[in-house]
Amino acid sequence: MSSSTWARLRIAAAFAALSVMGCAQGAEEAVVIPAPAVDEPASDAATAVAVFAGGCFWGVQGVYQHVEGVLKAVSGYAGGAKATAYYEAVGEGDTGHAETVQVTYDPSKVTYGRLLQIYFSVAHDPTQLNRQGPDHGTQYRSTIFPVNAQQRDVAEKYIAQLNKAHVYHAPIVTTLEDGKTFYPAEAYHQDFLFNNPRYPYIVINDLPKVANLERVFPDIYRAKPVLVSAARAAAAR
Repeated sequence: MSSSTWARLRIAAAFAALSVMGCAQGAEEAVVIPAPAVDEPASDAATAVAVFAGGCFWGVQGVYQHVEGVLKAVSGYAGGAKATAYYEAVGEGDTGHAETVQVTYDPSKVTYGRLLQIYFSVAHDPTQLNRQGPDHGTQYRSTIFPVNAQQRDVAEKYIAQLNKAHVYHAPIVTTLEDGKTFYPAEAYHQDFLFNNPRYPYIVINDLPKVANLERVFPDIYRAKPVLVSAARAAAAR
């Protein structure tokens, strides 16, 4: 078991103890923010892809699985080489990878800009670069991986818009990394939030994000998540 895995288990145990004492602090609060002034243009494409990193991929995946219009959200790694795209290596913090989620969506139901709004509002804290909640290291960095120039333009302009509006207590530090390949994570990381709703780390850090999604974005929240396991089962039929 990697040092990162042991660290996360120790964190979970510590938070569980604090929770029993009524002292645990949950995930960061959602920040209500305006929609992007510039979004991707209308498209006839049946699907599109967005790639986000914002701390532990369990919570980011769990949030997007509850967004109407999202067809699939897969946990994985981006930013480094294929040879090091596995959990034990990424957990050491020196591979260049970030824990990342690839979101496949229907652009007729949800736009890239809307996904960005969720990313900046409830999925993570964009004012923290290499840290989210109890997790520290470059593998937990706040990064957007644009898949084309259009996405980069929308993301850059939205970051500038939000910084100008001073909606956060500090500037947004989210970076944009172009041309990076996404590698799916191990099967046991997929649907982790759904499969482990009582795991202390999930209870304290990630379930509040899903609750914030329902509260802040009720028009696009769906109670039944779209799961990787369900997609795999359907493909196997």
